[in-house]
Amino acid sequence: MKRTALTFSRIFVGVLFILSGLIKANDPLGFGYKLQEYFEVFHIPVLGDYATAIAMLLCAMEIVLGALLLFGFWSKKVTVALLGTIIFFTFLTFVSAAFKVVTSCGCFGDAIPLTPWQSFSKDLVLLLMIVYLFLHRDLIRPLYTSPGVQTGVFSAVLAFSLLFSQYTYHALPIVDFLPYKVGANIPELMKIPAGAKPDEFEIMYQLVNKKTGEKKTLSDKAYLKTGIWKDANWEIKGTPEKRLVKKGYDVKIKDLNITDASGTAYTTELIENPYYSIVIVAYDLGHTNEDAIAKLNAVALNAAEQFNIRTVLLTSNSAQDAEAFSKKMKLFAEVFYADAVPLKSMVRANPGVLLLKNGVVVNKWHYSLMPTVDELSAKYFSK
Repeated sequence: MKRTALTFSRIFVGVLFILSGLIKANDPLGFGYKLQEYFEVFHIPVLGDYATAIAMLLCAMEIVLGALLLFGFWSKKVTVALLGTIIFFTFLTFVSAAFKVVTSCGCFGDAIPLTPWQSFSKDLVLLLMIVYLFLHRDLIRPLYTSPGVQTGVFSAVLAFSLLFSQYTYHALPIVDFLPYKVGANIPELMKIPAGAKPDEFEIMYQLVNKKTGEKKTLSDKAYLKTGIWKDANWEIKGTPEKRLVKKGYDVKIKDLNITDASGTAYTTELIENPYYSIVIVAYDLGHTNEDAIAKLNAVALNAAEQFNIRTVLLTSNSAQDAEAFSKKMKLFAEVFYADAVPLKSMVRANPGVLLLKNGVVVNKWHYSLMPTVDELSAKYFSK
């Protein structure tokens, strides 16, 4: 019985750590964005600039620990490392759930979104299993006893983990779990299908009786139904709170709002253009790759001259900063504005490029892999 439980725990924990590490390594920049949220919560923003590098190391650590556990190598050191890791992760997910500071832990990236309490529950199960493995670590037998083989396997897994993260960082995720993936119809993903119900909310009012000092909390429906609003002695204090009552259809793209510098909406015009358009996404102009911007600017100019292709640049910077950047780089592309959150989801690069046609993401590229105008012409524009 003990041997069966030990084997099951090894396989379950090992596979889950490898799976978690691989999913996040598939999108290290996205995991880095999540780490930045934690750094802000714990008031250590100085680590923000190193978030992606830390993300890659954490991904490699998860994959390596999971693999070593499955192989049974160095059981004492590995179980200690696993125990320390899961205690740390359990603490983070508890803080996220209890204080509602980070809405998703990013444990499995965007592939398997978990609520904070789901993440915490998952970590509790893993904690129990890892404690069991730690207590019975002397019973774990390695698949190979040769020190050379063990070191070789460790080196190979570590090298693969780091190289995989580097590749996806420079060439976009191999599997895109985000709503703006190739083939996605952006306008359709912004709609609620016919018959589907949206989220149901209620407004909660904090009421205080001016005469007695009595306090009450009522929903908007109860506020109207009881007629308390007619009583001049009761007054609303503070800002009413909007609370989710029932989860409805989850619109995949709900936060995309593109405007010009004056605030005029351009979302529909830009994403539903029936012709090809090039969208350069540089959510943070202060940290974007300027050499890449210069090359993309040349592509935009040639595409417009040869094929009348419209090119726009989307950023979350202020209009003043964007105008200064545009003059500095002599941008040919029109500049529009959107929140950083959807821009980070569009393409995991700064800058990155989307090719749109009639609202569909035809293709997308990391700036380092952007095709030339001739290549774009041969594959898209001349057809």
